[in-house]
Amino acid sequence: MSQALTTTHEAPLFLSLPLVPGVPWRDPHNVPPAELARYITDLEHACVEQPQSADLRTCLGMAHAVNYDVYKSMDALEAALVLDRTHFWAQFKYAELQYRLRALPCAEKEAAKTVDLAQSRSQLAVARKQLHEIRRLNRDSTRNVTWDKPLALPAVMLAAMIALMLVVGMTWQW
Repeated sequence: MSQALTTTHEAPLFLSLPLVPGVPWRDPHNVPPAELARYITDLEHACVEQPQSADLRTCLGMAHAVNYDVYKSMDALEAALVLDRTHFWAQFKYAELQYRLRALPCAEKEAAKTVDLAQSRSQLAVARKQLHEIRRLNRDSTRNVTWDKPLALPAVMLAAMIALMLVVGMTWQW
């Protein structure tokens, strides 16, 4: 066999894997850390080579999520959405990340966008199921506390009570 026909160069991992990770990626405990790190590195290189690919950024966000790196996952998914606001899977995975972080009001808003972006019955079905689950959690089991109330008055009251206790404690000893 001629030297020209034999290839010794190994193809990057992202070329041998589908754009959306397959079944083994569904269970993060079954993915060897070295393989995951290599996959993330290959996807990062692919994103540099193809900066306008929302698909690659979505896969990168999913890989970071499997690696439990929430901030990098969120950054990659947001970058995919900036590149293509109509990308169903980027929007779906972004809503799922918000859901897993239990940021349910934000997850519900993002999941509603996903329902609007669905282009097939199967996409519509998974988007509606996700939105239904978020709304069920929102309604049944989660307290949504919003931090929109000013904390100045409670902080002043706490400081006044501590000061009063110190004064009473010092006068009690004499």
